[in-house]
Amino acid sequence: MLSSTFPYPPTQGGTQVRTFNLLKHLTGHEITLLTQRADDVTDAEVEALREWVAELVVFPRPTTSSLPGGWFGKVKRFGQFVQQGTPPSVLSIYSPQLQDWVDQCVKKNNVDVITCEHSVNEIYVRPEFREQLRTVVNIHSSVYASCRNQLQTGTSENLWRDRLNLPLLYRYEQRYCDKFSHIVVTTDDDRQQIQSYNPPSQIAVIPNGVDFSQFPYRTVDPGGHRLTFIGAMDNLANIDAVRFLSLEVFPAIQERYPDTTLTLVGARPTSEVSALGNRPGITVTGRVPSMADYLHQATVCIVSMRTGYGIKNKTLEAMAAGVPVVGSDRGLEGLEVDSPNVPLRALRANSVSEYVDAVTRLFEESQLRQQLSQSGRQFIEKNYTWERAAQLYEQVICAK
Repeated sequence: MLSSTFPYPPTQGGTQVRTFNLLKHLTGHEITLLTQRADDVTDAEVEALREWVAELVVFPRPTTSSLPGGWFGKVKRFGQFVQQGTPPSVLSIYSPQLQDWVDQCVKKNNVDVITCEHSVNEIYVRPEFREQLRTVVNIHSSVYASCRNQLQTGTSENLWRDRLNLPLLYRYEQRYCDKFSHIVVTTDDDRQQIQSYNPPSQIAVIPNGVDFSQFPYRTVDPGGHRLTFIGAMDNLANIDAVRFLSLEVFPAIQERYPDTTLTLVGARPTSEVSALGNRPGITVTGRVPSMADYLHQATVCIVSMRTGYGIKNKTLEAMAAGVPVVGSDRGLEGLEVDSPNVPLRALRANSVSEYVDAVTRLFEESQLRQQLSQSGRQFIEKNYTWERAAQLYEQVICAK
């Protein structure tokens, strides 16, 4: 199992959560985990992770400090992307030592399956490996579809860069998918995108799950006018979401309910996220011991994503905790929450006026809050457990 992101503790972000919980629940398999250690990973976290795998091999995470900056650096990295076909974000954390370990392991025939936990790890799998063993890429979200969505929605951080990168990302994703014997995605949208590259590809949709011990169902509806958003606050999609929520949606809600508060909960807030805490009614917490505690205090959880493909852990976790959710199309991706033939499990909103209307309904209607709380929790319990995800993943890694 390859994971450039150190997957512990399993509360740091979507990649860590998915990777750790899959390896945790793949009982009956001897898992060797190859991962990278950033400077903020502690010795205690390394030892805690070691308890969950047969063998843990940790490599230092490459730093980007040696890369040239300014326009020269940008041009050089783009040139490498064009020439080599691999994005700078993948090349920047590539470890030759990890590559050598993988090559030697395959050469000695010491492994039955290689899984890449997140597409960034595809770089370590050579095309010829699939002739010798099963190779699986667990795509958390399509990089091409994410970039295209940012351009379509006007949420691109760098418009010209992303316009130039888009066709290169298409070619990159198509090329690396061809290397693998099996492909895993988290939503049907991603399945359709990946399937378009190679229709005969074997693609399994395995959504994320929730650890119910970390997100227990709340027993009391706090009422009031308290909003929350949860997620890693250095993630670009989350940064865009909280800025849109704080600067456009929240002021409109405050006009109707002046006492409304908004709490932005999540680790590693960037300077632009931290600055939102200076606005009236907004609190930026940084890392907290328990996301569930903050969710339980909220009247409504807002998932105001405008970009970012893949199923959203934050949505699953809020619903599991029994908190009514108002989410965008991206925030509710892959979830059947408001179709005609299912119980209403969340409210959908994309524009400012839609968010205001949805939040108003939930502020005013306690019965609707209770309905979403109960139906949301039941939906997650039935369909989005890590035990179920691991069972589906096991079928993939054991497939012929």
